[in-house]
Amino acid sequence: MSKVSCKVRSNGRTFELAVGETILHAAMAQGVELDHACGGVCACSTCHVKIAVGKECFSEPSEDELDQLDEARDVGLDSRLGCQAKLLRAPAGGTVEITIPSWNVNAVREGH
Repeated sequence: MSKVSCKVRSNGRTFELAVGETILHAAMAQGVELDHACGGVCACSTCHVKIAVGKECFSEPSEDELDQLDEARDVGLDSRLGCQAKLLRAPAGGTVEITIPSWNVNAVREGH
């Protein structure tokens, strides 16, 4: 299985992301904090990330994901939910870069 490096611009951390894996799953497995109030089932917007480099290598957002992103703050064309953004292929440079917004709509941090 092909893996790429995923750099988190907002905190400087890096983790490995495998083809077929979501950003949230990989981050959780490697101790990178990414809030996910719904447990990663596309029922909230707390795992909102912005994919700065490699966006074209991820799955297309579903209608459910787009509906949830309507609830997130500061949404842009590079916005995705970490629980839904699945890596389909490695980018040419071998590295994906994301930003995890510093705010969170989840007022109470869940103990996931």
